[in-house]
Amino acid sequence: MSLASRTRLAALLAALTVGAAGITTWAYGYGTAPQPAAATKATSRPSVTQGTVLQVVAHPDDDLFFMNPDLSRSISTGVKVTTVYLTAGESDGRNEAHSPHLQDPTRPADHASYAEARQNGIRAAYAEMATGRRTSAWQRTSIPTTGGGSAEVDVLLARPEVNLVWMQMREARSISGDNPDSLRGLWDGKVPALGSQLASGSPVRTPFTYTRDQAVQAIANVFALYRPTTIRTQDPTPGRTQPAGAFLDHQDHMYGARFVQAATERYAATAGRPHFSVQNYVSYPNSSLPPTLDAKAAEEKLGYLKTYAWSDHQDWCGSPAGCGDRKTATRPTGAGWNQTIRYSRGESTTWMTQGPPGRLYAFAALDGQMAYWTRPAPDADWQGPRFLPPTAPGTTIDAGASTTRLPDGRIAVLATRTTLATTAQDYRRESVYALQNAPGADFGPWHSLGTPDTGDLSATSATGAPTAAADATGRITVYIRDSRRTLHARTQSAPGADFGPWQTLGGTALQGDPVTATDSAGRRHLYAATDRTVLAWTQPAPGAPLTGPFPTGLPATTGVLSATGQDDGVRLSFRTPGTGTVTTTQATITPGAPAPLLSPPATAGGEGGYGAVATTSHLLAGRAATGTAAVTLPGQNPAWYESQMLYTGAPATVTAPDGTGLAAALGLDADLHTTTTPTPTPTPTPTPAPAPGPGPGPAVPAPSTPWHRAVPPTALAQAARPH
Repeated sequence: MSLASRTRLAALLAALTVGAAGITTWAYGYGTAPQPAAATKATSRPSVTQGTVLQVVAHPDDDLFFMNPDLSRSISTGVKVTTVYLTAGESDGRNEAHSPHLQDPTRPADHASYAEARQNGIRAAYAEMATGRRTSAWQRTSIPTTGGGSAEVDVLLARPEVNLVWMQMREARSISGDNPDSLRGLWDGKVPALGSQLASGSPVRTPFTYTRDQAVQAIANVFALYRPTTIRTQDPTPGRTQPAGAFLDHQDHMYGARFVQAATERYAATAGRPHFSVQNYVSYPNSSLPPTLDAKAAEEKLGYLKTYAWSDHQDWCGSPAGCGDRKTATRPTGAGWNQTIRYSRGESTTWMTQGPPGRLYAFAALDGQMAYWTRPAPDADWQGPRFLPPTAPGTTIDAGASTTRLPDGRIAVLATRTTLATTAQDYRRESVYALQNAPGADFGPWHSLGTPDTGDLSATSATGAPTAAADATGRITVYIRDSRRTLHARTQSAPGADFGPWQTLGGTALQGDPVTATDSAGRRHLYAATDRTVLAWTQPAPGAPLTGPFPTGLPATTGVLSATGQDDGVRLSFRTPGTGTVTTTQATITPGAPAPLLSPPATAGGEGGYGAVATTSHLLAGRAATGTAAVTLPGQNPAWYESQMLYTGAPATVTAPDGTGLAAALGLDADLHTTTTPTPTPTPTPTPAPAPGPGPGPAVPAPSTPWHRAVPPTALAQAARPH
């Protein structure tokens, strides 16, 4: 950082006032005025990572365990990245490692010092991710929040776009125990206010308390300060071991995410902000699921965790509290968490679809509502985002969307909706759908499909996201995984009629969301992953009831599937645990056979990645190992062509009537980005390859156009917002 920049930052810190404008100017170390010239220039360039990313987690280390490598990848691009820690993470106040190979001296409990040590470890890990040096300096200051509270804000001086915000509320000090002095107790109304736990070195010196409303407002104020386009948080509905059993996740993770939901709903009502998306992450439940990262990514993630854990135990920071979290030093891998990253919502790849011939639709949850973009014709420009009718006050549309196309060309879009409620028992999650009034027309209001769960809705609501299919008459069937990890379906009694009751289709230990596709004969296939294999349900004939579940014999997957009709069957795609390589198999139905026949699984080649893979007839799109959007065509070499753009959620693909393939993803800037592939050409007769010679071989043309914003910034400025 130059001397001039340091001087300018010091002047800003000295001039810091309680006014919002002063804080906004100070955040990230520089002003936030728009740059019209740069934005205009960027429209002619391929997509790169842009936007402002904000993580909100319950404890120091939740981001490193459960949001990396997304976090480190975002920091490496140079975009603005901030992480908000809701609690101090003070636990039992003992910063000690005790294991067969590590035995630290036992000392009296000191909650303030342990909170400070965890802060020191986080600052070291972020400095290492951003600069390669854990010792990079930070500027720590205090800012007012609401209700007399304050938050600590840390700015990395060498990379001032990297910030940390410490809310310093008390943690539950128990994974599932019913401690009223906790985020859970505050949300459920068991305490009128939750107190603070200040770190020993924090510039915030005066203890404070938050009511539930004040806690929500304090988080919303942080959103208003940083103006994020991507908000990352934990899973508000991870479920229980059984209907009345222990939570599958730490209660602070779960209830912290609910406070984030309420804060995003409040922030969305403010004027002048950018659009934003939300990404939810799986935490403790990763322990029992297959790893998703390759060895290189897992090792890199582990390195940052060891820095946070102060594994070398050298006094490099000079803090009496310690330079990191020695509890984590006993097992920096967690319960295998360094090998995994998973999204708890937004993994459907069917959010882009065709309406009337030549017209495309793409959907995404923005600002807690459902947005959509349209391309009226193959040679027309994309338009949007526009918004479906808003949901009721106090409710939000969760991340992710799926679609189904009716025979007349109308589109039905499905999602889950959360009711935040003012009382704890009324918090719940349900499936909803909206239908176009006519082909190519606007969408009608949202309709509730309810939930197959019937008990403890406020504490569980751990259903998956709905997927749907329409038969030849236009009758829609919706499929969903319930909180007991079994499959359920709900079907219209006739086209346009009400839906019947939820029906159980069976299956056990289901993970992720079911996927469905129809083969060329009109028979419907449905597949769902477990932690060990994939189960299948199929129609023996078009219009017949689904039968199953059938074992497929497929190996374990990372839990996210995609399916597309191809030839006389359905192509199923998934990632291989531990490598992230994409694997495909073709499923066909043989008359008289009780289960589908699957071809031997084949890999798409190339290095692995993570997250969902979208498939269409000749195109696959997914997240590369670097986290960027990538596409591949069968038989291409190199196997995957990577962009320079990180994205959120899952990609989507479609094939136009002329055979052109199109892939789309929602960037961290909350904008739609697309790429197109040419119409496939017949494969020529192979010829013997020439003997390899010195130097690089001939250049191989890319299989697609560069990723680019679907709607230029000038058009985005005119897009409609929800009212």
